[in-house]
Amino acid sequence: MKLTLHLIAGLPGQDETTAAVAGDVLTVNGVAYDLSSVPDGGRAEATGEHPFAGPIARIDGAIHAPLTWYYNGGSALEDQGEEHPVADVANGPVRGPVARKPVLEDEL
Repeated sequence: MKLTLHLIAGLPGQDETTAAVAGDVLTVNGVAYDLSSVPDGGRAEATGEHPFAGPIARIDGAIHAPLTWYYNGGSALEDQGEEHPVADVANGPVRGPVARKPVLEDEL
């Protein structure tokens, strides 16, 4: 699964996004989204409350999905870059690509 992550600094106290992939199922913040019905060469639009930032597609057998990814703005660098990072995950957790502020020794 290829996930284009749309990074957004969350509000103070807001949980960071967590996600995992198991085949065609994407679990985001504990909610499973079964994307197996998206046909090869096809597209789908999510409805209702969801974490997707646009249409979902299946290209050459792989799901491509834009995903809104909230992170802790207090621990992250202010500049996260211009490009939306892409996570390519077959199975397992999606690692957030957020660039973090360095931890100083006196903060340990």
